[in-house]
Amino acid sequence: MPGIGRLVPRAFCPPCRDLRVTKTKRPARAGLWRWLRRGALTLAAVLVLCVGHAVLLQLTGNLHTVVAGELYRSAQPSGEDIASQRERFGIRTILNLRGASPGAPWYEGERAAAEQLGIGHLDFAMSESLVLSRSEAEQLVTLMREAPKPLLIHCRAGSDRTGLAASLYMAAIAGADEEEAEAQLSFRFGHVPLPWLSRAWPMDESFEQLEHWLGFTAS
Repeated sequence: MPGIGRLVPRAFCPPCRDLRVTKTKRPARAGLWRWLRRGALTLAAVLVLCVGHAVLLQLTGNLHTVVAGELYRSAQPSGEDIASQRERFGIRTILNLRGASPGAPWYEGERAAAEQLGIGHLDFAMSESLVLSRSEAEQLVTLMREAPKPLLIHCRAGSDRTGLAASLYMAAIAGADEEEAEAQLSFRFGHVPLPWLSRAWPMDESFEQLEHWLGFTAS
């Protein structure tokens, strides 16, 4: 009979069964996309927080107290910053960790402001991309120990070279434990302690190599 095919139930149609099998796979794909979306949103939130923290450090000059009445740390200060820090903390000495740069506006401005305010000025050249040797560390610690206090230390951003110098001060002069000392070289101050990804990773390597000299023999 020519029309009998129309009486066959649709449930026996192979294409219909294929469609039902295909539909069962959609929830798994949807779950994967939800997971990826949440991961992307979380990563975006972390990046926003990191950028916001970096902006905040720049706005505040990355100024922090290391040891009250003794040591303070900051990014490159302007003449106005130096005057403000002198009034606020009684700064008597500035230790510039960028090294002497005669003729550079930032350097000449810093020295002029220090001289005008009767603040001592010291230079010590460091590079965030080079490991600090033990002999260099000894020189730096001696400078910080003998400098009239309160002392302000700074580099350009106040994160890497300044972080290592502050860590050395805490360990060798202030008598802090290893955890307290290393905390000065952290993301809180803008330092990114990631090997191979951070140009300033040699600062972390420097501290690790100096631990025995600093008396941290357990690590």
